[in-house]
Amino acid sequence: MSTAHLNYFELFALPAQFGIDMQQLEANYRKIQSASHPDRFINAIASERMAAMQQATLANEAYGTLKNPASRAKYLLELHGIDAVAETNTALPMDFLMQQMEWRENLEDAKQAKDIPALESLFKALRQDAKTLQASLADLFDTQNNYVSATEEARKLIFIDKVCADIQQAIEHLD
Repeated sequence: MSTAHLNYFELFALPAQFGIDMQQLEANYRKIQSASHPDRFINAIASERMAAMQQATLANEAYGTLKNPASRAKYLLELHGIDAVAETNTALPMDFLMQQMEWRENLEDAKQAKDIPALESLFKALRQDAKTLQASLADLFDTQNNYVSATEEARKLIFIDKVCADIQQAIEHLD
């Protein structure tokens, strides 16, 4: 089966929408990984081994993209011809920009103070904001087909993911 032309949703036999069945994603990923496992192709010709390796690589990339809500939103937008992180697509509402600055300041203050509980509290608050954005994205993509608003919400979620990664890194550094 050639998978070169399939998008990530098709690869895993999932509808191209934000709200996906994570168990189905996991199960279909495991099936593909099992079917393309190198042990199955030990005695195969080089082209078959290469095709299996490419299949496994594509499955890994697709799984990583669809498993993460921010990446999934960005990918869905790309399927609709929208680059959520393009230089021309950087406008965010002023209140969110102010919120961003506040999060970054809180992160820096907590890092300077070596205050792990403050970092954990900030992380928890951001994860809650991310959950709210994910619910909004599910509605914007799957119910309203509103890609303009989905782009803005996706960009917020991408930013929150970056700050959360920075918080986790700060906590690990202080631990």
